[in-house]
Amino acid sequence: MPEFVIEREVADAGALTDDQLRDLSLRSLDVIDGLGRSVQWLHSYVCDNKVYCVYLSPDESLIKEHASRLGVPADRISRVRRLLDPSRPTDSLVQPPLA
Repeated sequence: MPEFVIEREVADAGALTDDQLRDLSLRSLDVIDGLGRSVQWLHSYVCDNKVYCVYLSPDESLIKEHASRLGVPADRISRVRRLLDPSRPTDSLVQPPLA
């Protein structure tokens, strides 16, 4: 399934408490359940004023629907085309194109 990186502009995201992040995460998972689990959230990076999420999804429209139902922005959605993995042996550092 295609992989996407979602950039979300969230003011003071880095200052959110553990409880706030947990609540948002649980609400996100509820929305994913409501979408029939066609979207899979892999992980997110919380920065000062942005959150970067990595998802698997058949297409970009389901990610937009997830953001709309959750009430959070999806300011930029980028499909991952290649993966560079420095933890792999040097002859397989560059992974083949993703689906």
